[in-house]
Amino acid sequence: MRVSIRPAHDSDGYQLIRLIENVFFEYPGCVMDVDGEIPELRHIQTEFAKKDGEFWVAERARRIIGCIGYTPLPKRARTPRGIELKKLYVERCERGNGLAGKLLRLVEDAARTHEASFVELWSDTRFLPAHRFYEKRGYLKGDDTRELFDQSDTVEFYFKKQLES
Repeated sequence: MRVSIRPAHDSDGYQLIRLIENVFFEYPGCVMDVDGEIPELRHIQTEFAKKDGEFWVAERARRIIGCIGYTPLPKRARTPRGIELKKLYVERCERGNGLAGKLLRLVEDAARTHEASFVELWSDTRFLPAHRFYEKRGYLKGDDTRELFDQSDTVEFYFKKQLES
């Protein structure tokens, strides 16, 4: 069956929760508290639109198998415009087929459309395959980390990619 990518709808919440929860299960200590930590999953389109962002889902046979979104970063005087990549997840059995790369290109293309000069993201320190994926695509891991003080005791690495015009 063919994979299709489309803008997310608020009604996708249940499937997004299932997808991300399955990814979290791959990493010891990662727990999912939707209502306490990521309630935006229940109304993903509305929440991203409020922040002038976009969110997409990838489907196979009406089952969501991947997702990604972005939000613009606040514009600061005399600094380049950027966007933050959010929630790139692909079902384990769908990895290695180029889907994550297609989703990432959606965000990078949207960044260029919005005249952003860079894309940044934060990734859990445990998500080593994701780090390799980003680095292969030109994202540089910075020195910054941040703690989320969540139930998973998450610490995240910072990544950034400068976009060519």
